[in-house]
Amino acid sequence: MRPWYQYAFFFTMVTAVVGGIHYYLYARLARAPELEGLQRIGRWVFLVGAVLIPAGMLTARFLPRPVGPVIAGAVFTWMGLVILLFFLTLASEPIRAVVALLEATRALPEDPERRHFLARALSGAIALGGIVVGGYGVASVLAPVVVKPVRIGLKKFPSRLGVYRIVQLTDVHIGPTIDGTWLRGVVERVNALQPDLVAITGDLVDGKVEALREHVAPLGDLRAKHGVFFVTGNHEYYSGVDQWLAELGRLGVRVLRNEHVRIGQGEASFDLAGVDDWRSHEYGNGHGADLARAVEGRDPERELILLAHQPKQALEAAKSGVGLQLSGHTHGGQIFPWGFFVKLDQGFVAGLDRVGDMLLYTSCGTGYWGPPMRVGAPAEITLLEVQREERA
Repeated sequence: MRPWYQYAFFFTMVTAVVGGIHYYLYARLARAPELEGLQRIGRWVFLVGAVLIPAGMLTARFLPRPVGPVIAGAVFTWMGLVILLFFLTLASEPIRAVVALLEATRALPEDPERRHFLARALSGAIALGGIVVGGYGVASVLAPVVVKPVRIGLKKFPSRLGVYRIVQLTDVHIGPTIDGTWLRGVVERVNALQPDLVAITGDLVDGKVEALREHVAPLGDLRAKHGVFFVTGNHEYYSGVDQWLAELGRLGVRVLRNEHVRIGQGEASFDLAGVDDWRSHEYGNGHGADLARAVEGRDPERELILLAHQPKQALEAAKSGVGLQLSGHTHGGQIFPWGFFVKLDQGFVAGLDRVGDMLLYTSCGTGYWGPPMRVGAPAEITLLEVQREERA
């Protein structure tokens, strides 16, 4: 476990950032138009919102149902709207800057009424845009998760397996706003695909086993010819990881912890490896990604598929004989344009990438975290159809 002061520092930083963003939005959307009623209402809306987000993040996952989901839904919906308003407001800054520059160079005469009109027009347009895009984002997560087929050709994959069907689930985030009823629907759709193997690449839960056991139970009904496999994501380490690993084992899910297993028999087989989350070493107790250990002792002539929660693991995996890495973590950015910032951290955001001689597939995720919204990054149940790539 991390020491308490690291969590305190993180919470303090989140509160400061959230407060700064709310003040910026208040200044641009409520104060700048210079309408007394709007300023008064906006002051209270953004002040209360700035307090609710960190408070809700801290408490919602620990409150019992049905109170917790109601609070979490309200808080995280507001968070999503704030994110949208923030990016839309930033996008309006060049317009304000151009008008200010024209007035400063006297290309336009100074006119307070013009500035007031511009501020009011931009405030209204941003608010309307945020509501419309936010509504679209909410509708996106309420719709059934799409099945996304992806064809993969691997040079060492055994031709005797034909087209091998791997279903990837990732970033499900069962917790305050996603429950077992939703997961049961996902499980039914996965089983209908008749997969050969199911891979769950981390961030399955946001909460303790005692609170979420019944909501994760539908995973026990997953059916695949060669089984269901799991690797940890960072959120498991916020939720009592060792208890969750035991619970998943009870449900028949095989957890891969820096190890590999043979899938299939004889020449109709390949190796499947899994590593702990990239940052799990920070939590001690034997956790930590160890790819060298995961591939130790295997025949390098056999095909190797790696499950790793964070796509940045690919930089090491490409040097370790991995043919295909399956990852999540990024949510595809979840709310545009957040994906640009994700790329700075991970190097990859969504879809199929080539890293050296290796292929990397990064899923947009099956659930969502925080805001119940997806904009420009739809959730997916990934159906990977893997077969041998014939050499020219």
